[in-house]
Amino acid sequence: MKQLNRWQTALFITGAVLMVIGAGTSLLRWDAAPWLFAAGALAYTTMQMQQTYEGRNFTVRRLRRIMAFSDFLLLLTAVLMFISRWPQLGGLDWLTYVNYVHNNWVVTLLIAAILQLYTTYRIDNELAHS
Repeated sequence: MKQLNRWQTALFITGAVLMVIGAGTSLLRWDAAPWLFAAGALAYTTMQMQQTYEGRNFTVRRLRRIMAFSDFLLLLTAVLMFISRWPQLGGLDWLTYVNYVHNNWVVTLLIAAILQLYTTYRIDNELAHS
């Protein structure tokens, strides 16, 4: 697994902290929360994609694909946070918004977090035993 340099690691950690702050403050209906989460998600996913795997272990490659899907869910969460905060951005009527979008960013964030936790643990375990 390719290691990140100091600046990339700092950006990776900063992105994670911004996502936590953005998700936490969005519950308080702070207007800047989606912006913080989106900036954090963009930094986090970009740096995570920089950590490439060049080996031939099929399990690690599969886990990296799951991690990439999780990164997509983090970016989707940012979009849903914007639409949840400002429904007019999505061009949705009120009934569609309430049924399909209203605070569903929490679900995508939960799925992404579980997948991130699982894949990170499994990749570390696979690389340690190979």
